Amino acid sequence: MARHFLLTADGGSRGNPGPAGYGAVVHEGHVVVAELYDFLGIATNNVAEYSGLVAGLEAIHALDPQAEVDVRMDSKLVVEQMSGRWQIKHAGMRELAQKAREAHSPALVSYGWIPREENAHADRLANKAMDELGGFVPRQLNLLTERLRMDEIPTTIYFIRHGETILTPDRKFSGCGPINPALTETGLSQAKLVAQEVGKLNPEILIASPLQRTTQTANEVAAVINLPIIFDEAWFECDFGVWDGLSIDEVKSQHPKEYQAWVSSSAYAPPGGESYDALGWRVDEAIDKLVATYPGKRVAVVAHNGVIKQAIRLATGGSPSSIFHIDVSPCSISTIMIWPSDGLRALRGANEQGHLR
Repeated sequence: MARHFLLTADGGSRGNPGPAGYGAVVHEGHVVVAELYDFLGIATNNVAEYSGLVAGLEAIHALDPQAEVDVRMDSKLVVEQMSGRWQIKHAGMRELAQKAREAHSPALVSYGWIPREENAHADRLANKAMDELGGFVPRQLNLLTERLRMDEIPTTIYFIRHGETILTPDRKFSGCGPINPALTETGLSQAKLVAQEVGKLNPEILIASPLQRTTQTANEVAAVINLPIIFDEAWFECDFGVWDGLSIDEVKSQHPKEYQAWVSSSAYAPPGGESYDALGWRVDEAIDKLVATYPGKRVAVVAHNGVIKQAIRLATGGSPSSIFHIDVSPCSISTIMIWPSDGLRALRGANEQGHLR
């Protein structure tokens, strides 16, 4: 059976025409399988948007030439032109539209328009291409952004790791597999303590991964702050595949080559599992959606070790491999602030656990 992908793409130009870049995100189910972005030099917004579409379709074709693809973009022009409802009058865009048709069979591709806020992930990648690969951001743009930030209330996310489970003391792999351990008595005590601390932060929204250990922790928090729990699988822990429930020593013994590959690269996925890179893409997208849904709000998210480490890495601009150098303790609190107007992320506190002492 052919695979099914969702492609979101965007592009932008500072000056139109001006320094331009594109971004594209490839989803398969709930998993982000690819992030693409590049700087285009001087180009128009429309050319940049088409370039993001082409790059995404080419990446999907490389994964599966027979895949079905749903394209979602906030560019009405690209969606209508590629759907055949609008004519393409610009010669440069006609060439790019033809490249899109050649990149993947048009019979396998459908197009739909989405609001800009639902395309935040691809938009941020396009800006990343212009900022990082373009070499600089004009000073006047920096000044405007600074002024906006001074007047804007950021979204504040309080990431709370769940309490101890039977797998925690021995640092066994504990992902989103069928083991799904519950909290120990120690874990329940930790959850009650962190709930009191979260109550002092006065969050307005409570979100949790629906696994058992996060649900139990979130229940304690909800009892203190009197908010309903919004469960979202986007905050699931990394999937460790066949390693779930095993200790590091057991994995080293049973899967020595695979373990060495895993500690050597964040792009490596355990057998039947998910790579840390893929987890990072998933967390990145979940943060964007949270900010778009709750701009300027205080949000508590009860999640997992790997998820919170990725959120910290993303906020500080760390490389993918830096996740191996971050530690998050049970029922600790890590705080990230995000300004909705430009997506700037700032780490305010990490692995805070004074409430447990």
